[in-house]
Amino acid sequence: MKSTHLLAVAATAALFAAGCGSDGKVKPEDITVREDTPLKRATTLLESYAKGQAIGSEAASYEYMVNELRKEDPARADILQKGFEELQKTKGPATAAKAKEILAKLGPKPNP
Repeated sequence: MKSTHLLAVAATAALFAAGCGSDGKVKPEDITVREDTPLKRATTLLESYAKGQAIGSEAASYEYMVNELRKEDPARADILQKGFEELQKTKGPATAAKAKEILAKLGPKPNP
C-alpha cells in the first residue's frame, strides 16, 4: 500500500516537472476582433423580430442605433427610424412581418 502511494506521488511530481508545453513558454497570438457596424446591429435585431421574438427593453436603444447609422448612411437611417416607429405600433404576429418588410427596405445584409 505504501509503495502504491509512493508511486502515485512520484508520478504526479513527474507530471508537474514536465509542464504543459515543450519549452514551458506561452506563444503570443494576435486576435482580430471585428466591431459590428450600426447597420449590422440593427439588422441582427430585426432578424430576431422576424423570427418571432417580441420587442423588449431594447426598444429604448432604437434612437441610439438610428443616430449611429445616420453617421454612416443617412438614407438607411431614415428607413430604420421610420421602421422602428412602425414596429413599436405593431402588436403580436404582425411584428415579424413588419420586421421582414423593414429588412427588405434596408437592402442586402451587411458583411460581418
